[in-house]
Amino acid sequence: MRIGIDLGGTKIEGVVLAADGEVLSRQRLLTPQQDYPATLDVIAELVGRLETECAVKDLTIPLGIAAPGSISRVSGRMKNCNSTCLNGQPLREDLQRLLKRNVRIANDADCFALSEAQDGAAASYGGMFGVILGTGVGGGFVINKQLLTGPNGIAGEWGHNPMPPAQFAALDRHPPRACYCGRYDCIEAWLSGPAFEKSYYDVTRQKLSAAEISRAAAGGESLAVELLDEYCELLASALATVINVIDPEVVVLGGGLSNIDYLYEEVPRRWGRYIFTDFVETKLLRAKYGDSSGVRGAAWLW
Repeated sequence: MRIGIDLGGTKIEGVVLAADGEVLSRQRLLTPQQDYPATLDVIAELVGRLETECAVKDLTIPLGIAAPGSISRVSGRMKNCNSTCLNGQPLREDLQRLLKRNVRIANDADCFALSEAQDGAAASYGGMFGVILGTGVGGGFVINKQLLTGPNGIAGEWGHNPMPPAQFAALDRHPPRACYCGRYDCIEAWLSGPAFEKSYYDVTRQKLSAAEISRAAAGGESLAVELLDEYCELLASALATVINVIDPEVVVLGGGLSNIDYLYEEVPRRWGRYIFTDFVETKLLRAKYGDSSGVRGAAWLW
C-alpha cells in the first residue's frame, strides 16, 4: 500500500492505493487558506484518517504528495506554488518530522502524468506528455513509466513558455496578458480556464464559465464557436512546440477544459501545420482518471 495526497488550493484529497492500483480508502478535507502550519495539520489529520479506515497497525505507509509547485534544488524549499503560502517552506522536511516517515513530493501536473502513464489513458504507450488545462496550465513527461523531472525540477512546465504565434492571429485581436509569474503572454495566460473565459468576455462583455462557453458553441452561438476555434488553434500551436521537441506517442489532457469533446477532434486536425513532419502519429487522449489522477500519481511516486 501507499498513500497519495493531492494538495489543492481549495481541498486536500488523500487515497490509499493498493499495489494493483485499487483505491482502498479516500478522504477529503478543506485546504486552510494561506495558513502553512494549518495545512501541515490537515495533511497529518488526513493521513491519520486514511490509516484508521484501512485498519493499519504498526505499519508506516509510504506517502507521496502532489503539490502546486516544486522543490528548489538550491534551498530544498517549495517554489513556483500558486498556493503562495507554500513558497519558501520546507514542506518535505516538515511533513517527514510530523508524520515520522519518508515523503516524496512532485508537481501536481507531474503526478497527473505519472498516474495516466502507470495505469490510465497512456498505459500502453512508452512516451507521453500529460497536460493539465484548468485554473492553471501544467504538464509532465513520463518515459517508460518513469517520471522525468530534470536538474531544475521543472520538466513539463510548458505553461510558462511564451505563447507561440498561431495562424489564427488570436494574439492580434486581444491585448497582451500578464501572467502571475511576472511575464507576459505565457501559454497559461491564454489556455487556462480563466484565460478562455477572459477571451470570451473581451469580445462579448459577458461573464460565462468555460463549460457554459463550450455549451454555447455546441448550440451554434457564433461568437462562442469563433472563440472555441481560436482556443483550439492556440492549443494546437502550443502543443506542437512540445511535440517538435520530445515527439511523444500520446498527449493526455486533464483539468476542467479537457471535458470539451471538440478538442479531441479539432486540435489534431490543426496541429500538423506547426509540427515538423509530413504525418503526425501522436495521439490526443482524454485522461482516464480525470480529477483523481493527481492523487493517484502522488501514490505512484512510490
